[in-house]
Amino acid sequence: MALFLLLVLSSLIFPSSFAYWPPSPGYWPSSKFSSMSFYKGFRNLWGPQHQRDEQNVLTIWLDSSSGSGFKSVKPFRSGYFGASIKLQPGYTAGVITAFYLSNNEAHPGRHDEVDIEFLGRTFGKPYTLQTNVYIRGSGDGKIIGREMKFHLWFDPTKDFHHYAILRGPKELIFLVDDVPIRRYPRKSAATFPLRPMWVYGSIWDASSWATEDGKYKADYRYQPFVARYTDFKACGCTAYAPAWCRPVSVSPFRSGGLSRQQYWAMRWVQSHHLVYDYCRDQKRDHFLTPECY
Repeated sequence: MALFLLLVLSSLIFPSSFAYWPPSPGYWPSSKFSSMSFYKGFRNLWGPQHQRDEQNVLTIWLDSSSGSGFKSVKPFRSGYFGASIKLQPGYTAGVITAFYLSNNEAHPGRHDEVDIEFLGRTFGKPYTLQTNVYIRGSGDGKIIGREMKFHLWFDPTKDFHHYAILRGPKELIFLVDDVPIRRYPRKSAATFPLRPMWVYGSIWDASSWATEDGKYKADYRYQPFVARYTDFKACGCTAYAPAWCRPVSVSPFRSGGLSRQQYWAMRWVQSHHLVYDYCRDQKRDHFLTPECY
């Protein structure tokens, strides 16, 4: 009887929705890095007529004539890169909203890239957040992606949420609202991006693959497709910084990595919200992705 009363009381104090919310990571790295206005650290890259900065919120949109993209002024060797993003509700199939690191303009045909991408959805389906890593041309020509995909534990169209990438000399860490969702360790120089990269954001038509492998296309009856960015953060060692510039961390440890509590929160997300892991895909040739072993 006592156990029954305890369960009833718990259900009243902790609604069932809390069962689907990640445990606290115990550390909030976004609060450790200063925010900047868009024009302090970024510039339009393409589609200037589809970009607007008002009241410290950058709005970019895609319609049948163009999308839009932006790029950081400086390249970075390492650092913390984040933005708070709000996505468009409704039908957005075929549309990609992205925040990522890349050096594709400096190394065309053999570039590195670290992605956070929101894959557009059909009515009634959730957005898919895709994280990806390309190394020295694995994103050029014959694509060798290192995708991990998630369905979020909240509706990303209702409010702004903070998405971030930590790029260190030994690891890449992807975070959502300060909760680590993926850690990609450096196991060898061949499977880790080492060259400086810029920070990018964009919205564009990727109908050939974005939604259910291209089954659903962008439908411009629902245009414009809009994404909003604010609370930009880009803190770390630029490509021009002295060699002694110390890489930043997203954990309580200055040396990097994750705390036990952060690791537990990450494992919870991967247990409950991970929908694809390239290392578990038996159709993939893992000789091309040796870090999976």
